[in-house]
Amino acid sequence: MKRKGWKSESGVCIPGDFEGRLPRMRASAVFPHVEDAPRFEKIGGSKKPDLKAFERRLTEYIHCLQPATGRWRMLLIVVSVCTATGAWNWLIDPETQKVSFFTSLWNHPFFTISCITLIGLFFAGIHKRVVAPSIIAARCRTVLAEYNMSCDDTGKLILKPRPHVQ
Repeated sequence: MKRKGWKSESGVCIPGDFEGRLPRMRASAVFPHVEDAPRFEKIGGSKKPDLKAFERRLTEYIHCLQPATGRWRMLLIVVSVCTATGAWNWLIDPETQKVSFFTSLWNHPFFTISCITLIGLFFAGIHKRVVAPSIIAARCRTVLAEYNMSCDDTGKLILKPRPHVQ
C-alpha cells in the first residue's frame, strides 16, 4: 500500500499530509517477529542490519517532514501576527466601545478575516502539523522503549545498555 508522504521508489521525497492523520508506530512494524528484537550484541563491530535499516528509514522520513513542517509553521506565524495586529487595531479603536460586537467586527474586516482564518487552520489540524516530526519521534520512543532503545528528534537510534538481572 503506497501512502502519501513516503519516499518513492525513485528516492524522491513525496510531500503529503496522511489525509489529516499522522501514521502510528507499532512494535510489529519495527520488529515483525519477537525473535527479531535486538539483542544488543555487536555483530561485526556494528549494529544489526535491521536496526541500521530502521534508523535510516526513520531519519529520512523525519527529514522529509521538515520542509512541510516549516511551511506550516511560517503560515501559522503569519496568520497569528495578522490576527494580533488586527486585534490591536480593533481594541484601540474608540468606535469599538460605542457599537455592538458584530458591528465592530464588520468595521474591522482585517481582524475578522484573519481571526476566522486562524480558527479554520486550527480546525484543519495545523497544531499537529507544526510538530509532526516531534510526534513521530515521540511515538517511536514509546515503541522502542520496550527494546531498551530510544531515538533523538532527528530519528537516530540510541541503544541503552541491557539491564542486568541479579
